[in-house]
Amino acid sequence: MHAGEIEDEICKLAEAPFDAAEFPYQFLQAFGVSDAAVAKLKAGRDNKSDVPGGVLQRARNNIHLKVCPPGEVAATLDALRDSEATKKLKAKYVLATDGEIVAAERLRDGAPLACAYKDLPNHFGVLLDLAGISTTPKIDENTFDIRATNKLNKLYVELRRHNPEWDTDARRQDLNHFFARLIFCFFAEDTGIFDGVRLFTDTLEKYTDRTGADVHELLAELFRAMNVRNEDRAASDLRPFALKFPYVNGNLFSGSTDTPKFNQAARIHLLAVGSLNWKLVNPDIFGSMIQAVADDEERGALGMHYTSVPNILKVLNPLFLDDLRQKLQEAGDGSTPASKGQLKRLRDRLARIRVFDPACGSGNFLVIAYKEMRRIEAVINERRGERDLPSVIPSTNFRGIEIRHFAAEVARLALIIAKFQCDALHIGDLFARKQVLPLDKDNWITCGNALRLDWLQICPPTGTGVKVAGDDLFNTPKDQVEIDFENVGGETYICGNPPYLGSQDQSAEQKEELEAAWDGAIPSTRSADYVSGWFYKGRQYVAATDAVFAFVTTNSINQGRQVALIWPAILGDNLEIRFAKPSFRWSNLASHKAAVIVSIIGVGKRSSLLKYIFDDGQVLRTDHIGAYLIPKHDVIVVSSRNVLSGLTPM
Repeated sequence: MHAGEIEDEICKLAEAPFDAAEFPYQFLQAFGVSDAAVAKLKAGRDNKSDVPGGVLQRARNNIHLKVCPPGEVAATLDALRDSEATKKLKAKYVLATDGEIVAAERLRDGAPLACAYKDLPNHFGVLLDLAGISTTPKIDENTFDIRATNKLNKLYVELRRHNPEWDTDARRQDLNHFFARLIFCFFAEDTGIFDGVRLFTDTLEKYTDRTGADVHELLAELFRAMNVRNEDRAASDLRPFALKFPYVNGNLFSGSTDTPKFNQAARIHLLAVGSLNWKLVNPDIFGSMIQAVADDEERGALGMHYTSVPNILKVLNPLFLDDLRQKLQEAGDGSTPASKGQLKRLRDRLARIRVFDPACGSGNFLVIAYKEMRRIEAVINERRGERDLPSVIPSTNFRGIEIRHFAAEVARLALIIAKFQCDALHIGDLFARKQVLPLDKDNWITCGNALRLDWLQICPPTGTGVKVAGDDLFNTPKDQVEIDFENVGGETYICGNPPYLGSQDQSAEQKEELEAAWDGAIPSTRSADYVSGWFYKGRQYVAATDAVFAFVTTNSINQGRQVALIWPAILGDNLEIRFAKPSFRWSNLASHKAAVIVSIIGVGKRSSLLKYIFDDGQVLRTDHIGAYLIPKHDVIVVSSRNVLSGLTPM
């Protein structure tokens, strides 16, 4: 079962009348335990519990659970935890409920769950390991992203089924853009960006027929309203219910207002999405999860393919965040003029930093970098006594390239949401709501092929002579990918997790792209990994600027024949490996997915700086890191047709 299917079953369980006798078995079935296995448990043959009334199954779903009398949840949970059967069978979880309260604990790390029984659908994330789905703390604490993805997926599938003309390559981009509009509206109504609680959902519910036949007409009118400036509304002939919606634009609502047609099922799914509390969205993981809605290959795992925040920080911390935090510590608490001056200079530096991900997907790396920098800025402002100061960090300094249109749109939305949430957290809700509309027209995520595009145009080093890239946020002409920066100069950090693809897994088109990226710098790209193209494009960028790049990569590019093939060309005489994290497991959060073994490699211009190797929790400092990610080792093994020993050739 994937997380969305589990969410469906947990919702059914929480909404139905509580049945104390059946709950343990209903709960296990919600996480994929078969009817046959449940029958054996009920018969007592497979129930290994030593707690009276308890249920414990010897299986990968081994949770020790019990329904208890009212008011005894805490004591029952303690008894389950201390049970000899729990320890002997190495139960993953203990859970107790009295039908009013649910309490559980994941025993390997003590992760808790405690909520009202009816509220279980909002908190079941900590229990997903029962189905073999590993999670992050954000999912453990709040299952909103799973629930939203699941409900959006149902709507997406139903609309595609009901609108076959939209389920084509020609119109899929329009459908994806329609969903980007919906996501913004649901977020806006729950965060106060729209004036009125549930304004969007209530309008849909109140002004459309239950059959759903007129939903597309109402949505088209609302989308039109959000593209009409306040000064033009008198002449716009907007219907009264649409006048309540503000001008948004940013090209999110400009252009065609054509929307797919709805039926009764689609309307129900739409209102179900609106029933969620979109304040809880996590932009750092939501983007990757929602990407699965429009991706046929990923829909089976419903968005559990996102990269965890700790893994992203393994790239961003040594790339530049650790240095910023160190400078923050050195600046002091702002109690002296010298300290205040250092803090201001650090804030000025933050305003000029650019983060560029040339394989940005739905924006995870960019969002995390933005949020971490805003956190540092907030500390600076607090120490200087300027907590209400607007941020000096422009979201347009966070650039990306993404080949999939919907992922690029979601990345832009994720950054919009992240900026709003950071403003609300660090400055205040009122300020955040005043600042968010109208949306910026600048396009900072380019939809295109990173191996075909000129990175220096998309993320120019200075901003001098750079042209504006299109009229609006979501619609940039393909021949205009450049945009000026708000703050000229500063530092540029390139990061990301590009696609890997060994030479045997590349399509003919990808082989052509890789050859174009290397542009003759190596004799042949036939045996090179696809990710190597990003390393060479990064090499070209760094050679022309003072930037540094760090990518996640399969560890194969630092082993065997690829080292001699690509690394002399990547490093040349003027670049060096600044830091590396050699082979480690980089797993996604999909159920039963095998982890890939990767490395993280940071590259910059040659310098006298110390280099760092992060391995097994240890930090090794050295003055040189070789292409095999070995300290103080510069030898590269090359193939040879000549005999080295003087013996007869084979």
